[in-house]
Amino acid sequence: MDLIAQIEAEQIASLGKDIPDFKAGDTIRVGYKVTEGTRTRVQNYEGVCISRKNGGGIAGSFTVRKISFGEGVERVFPLYSTNIESIQVIRRGRVRRAKLYYLRARRGKSARIAEDNTYKPKTKA
Repeated sequence: MDLIAQIEAEQIASLGKDIPDFKAGDTIRVGYKVTEGTRTRVQNYEGVCISRKNGGGIAGSFTVRKISFGEGVERVFPLYSTNIESIQVIRRGRVRRAKLYYLRARRGKSARIAEDNTYKPKTKA
């Protein structure tokens, strides 16, 4: 392991975050901390992950798209943000691409993603 990867691994370990195994096409629920004045609460943002950038590294991020009141809304989350309380995988999607930007142009039934019933969790070796 080279020096940069080693330092990055140490930083990820020091954060102590448990990031589930998810990819583009999966429906996920992100618990994001929202500060309103002096109060802080957790707001859930549920939608389809349409992309992951920089893999599982410290600089990684992912984009979640949902339909809110008939309008498409996308939000980019840093993977190891301190404002993210939790990430839950609700549904596994069966897709053939790593970036699902084509969903932006789709509406209704054509924007659906088939569920993946053959998912096997990755084993850390």
